[in-house]
Amino acid sequence: MRRGWGLPPGEGERPAPSRALVLALALACASLMVLDRAVGGEDGRGLDPLRSAVGSVVGPAQSGVADVVRPVTGLSGWFEDQQRLRDQVATLQAENSDLRSQVRTRGYDLQRLAEFEGLTSTAARLALDLVPARVVAVGPSQTFSATVTIDAGSRAGVRPDMTVLNDDGLVGRVLRTTPQTATVLLIIDPDAVVGARIAPSMDLGFVRGSGSFADDARLELELVDTTVVPHRADPVVTWGDDTGAGPFVPGVPIGEVTAVYSSLRETTQRAELRPFVDFGSLDLVGVVVPAGTPSDRGLVSADGSIG
Repeated sequence: MRRGWGLPPGEGERPAPSRALVLALALACASLMVLDRAVGGEDGRGLDPLRSAVGSVVGPAQSGVADVVRPVTGLSGWFEDQQRLRDQVATLQAENSDLRSQVRTRGYDLQRLAEFEGLTSTAARLALDLVPARVVAVGPSQTFSATVTIDAGSRAGVRPDMTVLNDDGLVGRVLRTTPQTATVLLIIDPDAVVGARIAPSMDLGFVRGSGSFADDARLELELVDTTVVPHRADPVVTWGDDTGAGPFVPGVPIGEVTAVYSSLRETTQRAELRPFVDFGSLDLVGVVVPAGTPSDRGLVSADGSIG
């Protein structure tokens, strides 16, 4: 049974407002607009007291509603701030990781830079053009026991029997090449023979290796003139052909004399040398090439420039 308007709240269904009530409300609104126009004047100030009274009643309610709604309307901004903070944290973590990596490799990078600068000064000092290369492998090749592989080959202008050195001195000579790599026979190999001379006296001899990569590795110098007695700490350098026809160019430091031995039976003088190059830590080397050699990488020129 449909209940009327006189029932207590919560009982029965409430009917929709009648058309008469809607019409009455519309007429009341129109009347208020006319009254505001007539009493308030053009600027509407005549009804300011009434507006103030209504505002004093409605204002607190509006403030309360705003206080309740404000946290909800601010949620979108809160989420945006959280995302922005997460992005900033991720950026800072990436930068921190990069900085830690730079700190760990700083010594390595500085060492490589020093080696390259040393190779540049060596090219200028010896008036040589060099192909720079890195040692990428160490191991025996055929019957030789002391060889390394470098990352420069025929495309870089490297050919067999070219001199290989670094900023400390003579490393060895090229055995063979591929387009991208080359095998280098080190002077410490027992089967390697290097023409050498004692720098102060220019006396000639031949240097052979011991096959050891250790820090205490030694070379042996056998002099041509058996009457010559070298002195301790005498520097020994290569002798060869300036045109590059031989496996070694002249004037490259090999090592210094640490001891001298005489053989009465063989009537020879032999000297023990400490090599200038640390073969246990080879990295950057230079292959001596003729000036103007076509190369797929920049050459370290005799004038110290990078071509």
